[in-house]
Amino acid sequence: MKIRRLAAAGAVIVSGALVLSGCSAPAQESEVIAGTEITVAWNDPFLEYNNLSATGNASANTNIVYLTNRAFNYYDDGPSLQKDTDFGTYEKVSDDPLVVKFTINEGVKWSDGTPVDAADMLLNWAANTTNVNTTEDVTTNDDGTVTTGDDQVFFNSGAIANARLGLVTKTPEIGDDGRSLTYTYDQPYVDWEVATGNGVGVSAHGTTQLAFPDENLSPEDAKKKLITAIQDKDASVLAPVSKVWNDGYRYSDMPTEAQKTLSDGAYTITDLKADQYITLTANPEYTGDKKPKYEKITVRFIADPQAQIQALSNGEVQIASGQPTADLLQQVQGLSGIEYKGQSEGTYEHVDLQVTNGGPFDPAKYGGDAEKAKLVRQAFFKTLPREEILDKLIKPLQEDAELRNSNVFVPGTPNYEASVEKNGYKDQAVDIDGAKADLAQAGVTGTIDARVIYGQGNTRRQQEFELMRQSAALAGINLIDVNSATWGADLSSKTGSYDIALFGWQSTSLAVGESGPNYQTGGINNYYGWSDPEIDDLFKQLDTETDTDKQRDLLIQAETLIQQQGWTTPIFQFPGLTAWSDTVSGVKPAFLSPNWFWNYWDWAPAQAAAQ
Repeated sequence: MKIRRLAAAGAVIVSGALVLSGCSAPAQESEVIAGTEITVAWNDPFLEYNNLSATGNASANTNIVYLTNRAFNYYDDGPSLQKDTDFGTYEKVSDDPLVVKFTINEGVKWSDGTPVDAADMLLNWAANTTNVNTTEDVTTNDDGTVTTGDDQVFFNSGAIANARLGLVTKTPEIGDDGRSLTYTYDQPYVDWEVATGNGVGVSAHGTTQLAFPDENLSPEDAKKKLITAIQDKDASVLAPVSKVWNDGYRYSDMPTEAQKTLSDGAYTITDLKADQYITLTANPEYTGDKKPKYEKITVRFIADPQAQIQALSNGEVQIASGQPTADLLQQVQGLSGIEYKGQSEGTYEHVDLQVTNGGPFDPAKYGGDAEKAKLVRQAFFKTLPREEILDKLIKPLQEDAELRNSNVFVPGTPNYEASVEKNGYKDQAVDIDGAKADLAQAGVTGTIDARVIYGQGNTRRQQEFELMRQSAALAGINLIDVNSATWGADLSSKTGSYDIALFGWQSTSLAVGESGPNYQTGGINNYYGWSDPEIDDLFKQLDTETDTDKQRDLLIQAETLIQQQGWTTPIFQFPGLTAWSDTVSGVKPAFLSPNWFWNYWDWAPAQAAAQ
């Protein structure tokens, strides 16, 4: 699984005054070819339908949600931000204060026939801010869920007060017969188009019905109940609603409650078997112009890239992708009837350190001495064999591959080079003597044990771990392999089970400030307890800074401090490999998530496409 990364990719989306009027969704003639089905492979299982929650924030979930839910905009394979005006429209009403209005087209429906409207957008606002929460004092359970008091409201979205959508502290106003929502930002916000335009999330009426199963609420009554509760901040309603939003959409087998699979997109979930597959069927209520051709899409969960390619060769799946090795690429090149594309993906390999579990990188291990813990973290990174990993595992696939030396800028962009000159990562190389000196300065004697978590069955990461283990041992650091089939969930729910995390961050947008959730205190992607007031402040400044040069400077300042803390280190940009059967047309791998799912509406049986 690639955990979804909300990353700044070095580009800036400049949003001018967008004046787009709302309109009705026109009737669209279906282009579904009866009886057609495509089976594709993904390396991790679907586990949660609410991909905006802290526990659902993973690519394996996001891919499915992309097929079943619509948004005001999406990224193509450019990547360029494209508006889906068949779903709805939006406009900037004013700059000072920043006021934006989003309107869902008349006729857009959930799969049960209920209109998609402002109630859904209002729930999305409430859940992705802290404005209706009544507590931050929650207990995180072993499975990543949170426990609160029965009367406490807490949406587990990783939202931070006065940041991103949380800059809208006044409850948004409903208009246009319940189809529009107008947001007034307290301060200018550079990424409003992406943050507010990401769709509506799970349904308002379905979530409320699940929260009050004994009331037999109609969809309309459920919406009214929720809208009133949000406007009045009624905890008696919002507490159970928040619990359903947090946990009610977590399932790995087909749920019995229809509300848990409601869709406003091109497909609906119709079958799901834990750790095996998920099947989606064309949604008859779908009115959009991104018209699918296949009647059914089945996603098989196959962790091993070799097994994916074998399934492709056998005709069991029609699309496969993953982290290639040199042997795997050679095998794909030798297959007949298979097309493929290798390119850099919007994912980069990196290593993160856990600092709040009492382990070797936690100040608590050294009586609360933060400087000693930082020295130990820096010592470990002086053993990280980045160049050896690149030379042995990546260059056989991509001869011109280089180390990635930034967490917040993509290689090849002007801002990347500017950051690399200042952030300190380019000077981070193996220095065993330096590592030993840091450990001695920290007063550490004897061997340090550190547990490394990564995805089970991932050959390339197994190879990376072995190179890391051999190098760390030279400095007296004993790396222990604790790879896990559920590593993605373990990052946040089992922080005591690992000390080092090895995985890839997947970029989902080109938004300016969306690397913040990885490093800000309490951010949705900050699983490790990282906290630095100066870094927090820099990212908050970034949210409201409209000058592109100042945006760059703020990110470079933040990244330099992150490097100095010894929290994380980037290694390389992913060389991706997507392969597909020549019986399928329209497959176009993309840089950003959701990868090759982005244009599912173009997929078609090759014979039908030729006609």
